[in-house]
Amino acid sequence: MIHQLSHKIRAQITQFSGKLSSGLTKPRQRFVDEMIYGLTASQSLMLSEISRSLNESIPLLKTENRLCRNLGKKDLCFHMQRALASSQSSYIKEESLLVLDLSDISKKYAEHMQYLAKVRDGSEGVLANGYWTCQVLGVEGDKLIPLYGHLYSSLAPDFRSENHEIFKAIQFISHFTHTKGTWVIDRGGDRMALFDYFLDHGQDFIVRLTQKRHLYKGPKSQIKKDVLDLARTCPLQEEREIIRQKNGQDDTMILRYGKRLVRLPERPDQALWLVVVHGYGEKPLMILTTKDKPAWDIVEAYLTRWRIEETIRFAKQAFDMENVRLLTYREGFKICTLSSWPPLALI
Repeated sequence: MIHQLSHKIRAQITQFSGKLSSGLTKPRQRFVDEMIYGLTASQSLMLSEISRSLNESIPLLKTENRLCRNLGKKDLCFHMQRALASSQSSYIKEESLLVLDLSDISKKYAEHMQYLAKVRDGSEGVLANGYWTCQVLGVEGDKLIPLYGHLYSSLAPDFRSENHEIFKAIQFISHFTHTKGTWVIDRGGDRMALFDYFLDHGQDFIVRLTQKRHLYKGPKSQIKKDVLDLARTCPLQEEREIIRQKNGQDDTMILRYGKRLVRLPERPDQALWLVVVHGYGEKPLMILTTKDKPAWDIVEAYLTRWRIEETIRFAKQAFDMENVRLLTYREGFKICTLSSWPPLALI
């Protein structure tokens, strides 16, 4: 049974690495296959552990040097990003979700790694040294579809802004999906520049709002309303009990929810929907969307983020991403980008 399982996983890795390395030279194809197999087998980002898992009949140092040399090749990650998005985008349908997640890799004890920047450690809620990650996963039914993974530092010479990183991911994926799918983003997506982009390009979105947003109520009003006031006065037509797994325990929540038509003052001709959920936290959960669908459909789509966050958390723990060290920023960028795909593709 163990042998059969290992054989099956090895076949999945070979198939997945084949997608990523399509069009590369044979040596580079071999490198991609070895790296993904080594990452999965060792569950480590350390080249020494990856090399050891390959179990080659040559000195370990030679294997490590070969992998390190290939990591230094230019345009490798860009090619793999394109190959991944091109092959995986065929699974994206009109009603699929495109979940964009901004996360962090905390390196709170590191001091000498290149371009360490301040990040908010999501697990502890404090500022720490580290790097940011931007990932896009498609959701079609029960299937998770890895589309994009990128690690960056706000102190790197080529960094422009967080907005630039978000737009880069969205525009890159949209090139392959066109206008199919609905973008789902947490509060980090509450940016007028992002709303403008989606509306200008005819792309649907489901974005959680911050309390700072102001909206027009209804189809004609020209008076700006605080979004929290709109949420508190929104009729809540329905109620539903849900169970969320939290720290290994079942957490039961009773959600009351409703929706109302709103407009952005900056885009007054565009009708949008404010979906309001009570019971999610101390204050209402407020979601802005282009989609005129039943409120629960929007809530359920947004809550898909829980599943995505748990999957990304699993990937970080499975590969011990926060233990990556002794790499240049560029090598670390490539190895973390590589490691963000296999667990998502094999789940």
